[in-house]
Amino acid sequence: MTPRTIAIYGKGGIGKSFTTTNLSATFALMGKKVLQLGCDPKHDSTTSLFGGVSLPTVTEVFAEKNACNEKVQISDIVFRRDVPDFPQPIYGVELGGPQVGRGCGGRGIISGFDVLEKLGLFTWDLDIILMDFLGDVVCGGFATPLARSLSEEVILLTTNDRQSIFTANNICQANNYFRTVGGQSKLLGLIINRDDGSGIAEKYAACAEINILMKLPYDPAARDKDDSFNFAIQVPEIGEKFRKLAADIIERNIESCESAGLDFQTFVRLFGEVNDAHPTPASATELIGQQTQTSPDLSAQEYDDPGSSDNPGSSDNEKLLSCVDKLPDAEREIYRMIEIDKKSVTETARLQGISESETEKTLSAARTRLRKLFFSL
Repeated sequence: MTPRTIAIYGKGGIGKSFTTTNLSATFALMGKKVLQLGCDPKHDSTTSLFGGVSLPTVTEVFAEKNACNEKVQISDIVFRRDVPDFPQPIYGVELGGPQVGRGCGGRGIISGFDVLEKLGLFTWDLDIILMDFLGDVVCGGFATPLARSLSEEVILLTTNDRQSIFTANNICQANNYFRTVGGQSKLLGLIINRDDGSGIAEKYAACAEINILMKLPYDPAARDKDDSFNFAIQVPEIGEKFRKLAADIIERNIESCESAGLDFQTFVRLFGEVNDAHPTPASATELIGQQTQTSPDLSAQEYDDPGSSDNPGSSDNEKLLSCVDKLPDAEREIYRMIEIDKKSVTETARLQGISESETEKTLSAARTRLRKLFFSL
């Protein structure tokens, strides 16, 4: 059986590991075989899950084995905890990453997934894999489960502050983008942690058309459990909320969202009136004085434009359109009409003179082919 994969994304420090850990424990209590995969260079996702024990990371183990010309084994990086009265052990892996200032954390995530895939991660005898991911999807490494459809579903975590909601919106936009190039990850919805009753995150979710899966109030007793490396679901009110969410996930009672997220102007207006005035440019005179009559000029040749086609990590839209042009005629036409021109399946079918089911089948084939083309370049 193929494990069900769920990525939990959110801004750092708002309770992703807390949420993921207690959801893992809830699934285990329900008799499910669960693996919690920590995908943050801080490698602290599973600390509470393992009662305060810090797990060796894939990054560390791989470096040690590689230095000795040895292969990494499953038992080197996957660990289990047998919790009293739990019908199933809980499994954990920490991908880890480089030390601060010594490398790219996103690259560490990519390398860690490469190791796990070679060990057969997605064929293991598990029911659920929960991925605890830092929400910085600007870095391609942290977008790995979305870009490569390694996560079947995505859950966003936020609090009621603007920055954490902004991060959630970015992740929503990223997932929607990858879906346009054949990605298969579905957005389940939003969890509001440390809910203060202000309704700010709920206002965002309504505007962006995203499900609210669970609202967790700030609970000192739950925080004390977590701080002592224990499970907050032992607090009755918290445990009931997690049980309901876990049951809904297992029974597939949650209809996925089609949200594309909000553009920046719409987003910021959720929090009040926005000044539309253009920013005032600073003059060369006020910054460099009267030393020269002309300001220094940076030529195009001297500037490494992150949006230029010469930069290998940029111009994704141009790359996408180039891949679209390589699709077979029928797939290209239908993909353009639906994904680029934003026509409905019904309208596209009518204009093409084919059935809606045939239109959807062709679109699905186009997305699959496009994904392979996009990530092979």
